[in-house]
Amino acid sequence: MPILTLAGLIAAFVAVAHSVLGEIVIFSRLRDGGIVPARPAPPLSARNVAILWATWHITSVFGLGLAAILVLAGGAAMPLATIAWVVAATMIAGGALVLVATRGRHPGWAGLWAVAACCGLWLLAA
Repeated sequence: MPILTLAGLIAAFVAVAHSVLGEIVIFSRLRDGGIVPARPAPPLSARNVAILWATWHITSVFGLGLAAILVLAGGAAMPLATIAWVVAATMIAGGALVLVATRGRHPGWAGLWAVAACCGLWLLAA
């Protein structure tokens, strides 16, 4: 197995473990039945907890994106278009987390989707 493939598999494992353990250890107690935690955790308001949840999982989403790049690079030379597709998908997923968690009140989703749009424009021009 190529070393970059191994690195990607380890990164994917760490990303999944990060999200699962965060849900078990931190966020399960802050949930009122919905997917996004809605209970405050003083000194954090419920709104702060929601963006913390999104940010927690964005770390995992970005880790999975990097893992995909490493796994793909481990097999052979990787075209830039593949990297752009993975980055765009990662940014779309991260933006969706922020959008859902904050009901659009945090502007982070727009920035992440702007990065995805730039990747898409590059892909169309390439």
